[in-house]
Amino acid sequence: MKVDVLLGLQWGDEGKGKVVDVLTPQYDIITRFQGGPNAGHTLEFDGKKFVLHNIPSGIFRADTINVIGNGVVIDPITFKKEVDNLASKGIDLTQNLVISRKAHLILPTHRILDAASEASKGATKIGSTLKGIGPTYMDKTGRNGIRVGDLEGDFDKKYSDLKAKHVKLLEQYDFEYNIQEFENGLAEGIETIKKFRFIDSEHELNQYLCQGKSILAEGAQGTLLDIDFGSYPFVTSSNTVCAGACIGLGVAPSKIGRVYGIFKAYCTRVGSGPFPTELFDETGEELRKRGNEFGATTGRPRRCGWLDLVALKYSVMINGVTDLIMMKSDVLSHLDTIKIATAYKIDGKLVDHFPYDLSGEVEPVYTEMPGWKCDLTGVRSEEKFPAELKGYISFLEKELGVPITIVSVGPDRTQTIVRKS
Repeated sequence: MKVDVLLGLQWGDEGKGKVVDVLTPQYDIITRFQGGPNAGHTLEFDGKKFVLHNIPSGIFRADTINVIGNGVVIDPITFKKEVDNLASKGIDLTQNLVISRKAHLILPTHRILDAASEASKGATKIGSTLKGIGPTYMDKTGRNGIRVGDLEGDFDKKYSDLKAKHVKLLEQYDFEYNIQEFENGLAEGIETIKKFRFIDSEHELNQYLCQGKSILAEGAQGTLLDIDFGSYPFVTSSNTVCAGACIGLGVAPSKIGRVYGIFKAYCTRVGSGPFPTELFDETGEELRKRGNEFGATTGRPRRCGWLDLVALKYSVMINGVTDLIMMKSDVLSHLDTIKIATAYKIDGKLVDHFPYDLSGEVEPVYTEMPGWKCDLTGVRSEEKFPAELKGYISFLEKELGVPITIVSVGPDRTQTIVRKS
């Protein structure tokens, strides 16, 4: 068996949570391999809406094992809130959620450092979610971090030492804070984490593969936010691409199977950073309204724009995508004409590849296609697709060289059309 990977191909918020929930019945194990509570995976079914942050999206299937991998960072306070919220809805996570000992912990001072650093940048801020993600990964690579496995040892001493180091670092910022306020709930959060089984996930996951178990790795954020390949420096602090699954879970590259790449039928972005196809007019506002484009974690309004094929081709290449999944096609149903960026014009030259730097003047070159002008939310089979939507899909498949196997026409589980196996 191999590990299949599902990830976002844009700037995040593509709808990964819903698709993982739909695909879960095909898999024995669902894993998270990077990121932390900056993720917000939204799932809707049976008239209920759930938003997950650290917890894998397979948690609603009782017979599925869910693994938080070593590449993930966990905030004990946020984790407890997430667990308690699900418990209040009758979902007992202790039965099918396990945590890697090598996953790093987000401490209260990590969140303070994140806020102080962002505040100091003024107009050049990167749009951090202020969840302490960046400082936690910095401590990880700086070999100072605290891991889940440390909760089985002398955690108090390690916490005290790292906290003191962070307080010293904070002296360089003109930033007021009350550390006790940030620490509220930490002890309870740690006790909540201790209720779960800690595992050496690299060993356990490889054993599952040897036993013939099927595994799906769930990515967070999006390819264009990858620390190496995204629109740096307006990126996250981890590798969001397919290769990140190998590092974040401890599986060999040869063990990667299918790669599901998720994208919206248009583009969105939260926070700062370049966005070549961004719309600043009524069309962009209407997309935001119809698509409910507000961050599941932060509540921030998302910037909206046309689909960018230059960036999407890049993401397909970097990840080795085998299957494309198009989300929110229903949001475009009101449009007479739909635009797709097929190239950029930079310094008067036509560019068809994703450039090193997007911070300059980038003019998208558009291809226009007719809209479908009909409500898709009740459609349950490909045969019922309007001709214009079929044409849109065919155009994208030809340009990207990868089949679109799933099309989403709404937020619910049932509004998911599988086109090809």
